Amino acid sequence: MATLIKGRRVVNESSPSPKDKVVRLEPADDPGAVSLEGVTRVEINFPKFGDGRGYSIARLLRTRYGWRGELRAVGHITRDLLFFLEHCGFDAFELREGENPYEALAAFEDFSYVYQRGYRASIAR
Repeated sequence: MATLIKGRRVVNESSPSPKDKVVRLEPADDPGAVSLEGVTRVEINFPKFGDGRGYSIARLLRTRYGWRGELRAVGHITRDLLFFLEHCGFDAFELREGENPYEALAAFEDFSYVYQRGYRASIAR
């Protein structure tokens, strides 16, 4: 099982309960076309490093569609992406096999200032 970071901590997670309703979105999926009724977690797949459509899907889910539950980045997730993924609204990250989770945690502190308003800044108003 992949290493999971939630709440800026490395966690061990067991398989989802049969009661949990998990929705996985692919880069070409329209988040507005998916019912989030009763969903416990939304996963957005990043099939390769250069495909950034998942960032837009996350931002839309958080700001336009009001998703407040767990939003997990899965697929090709590396340390280099974590700061930016969190900035778009992700709060859980399944690291790619071979990534050191403790080194990855340092990614959240890579930048002390951002030029664009992130998801958290948009809900703080």
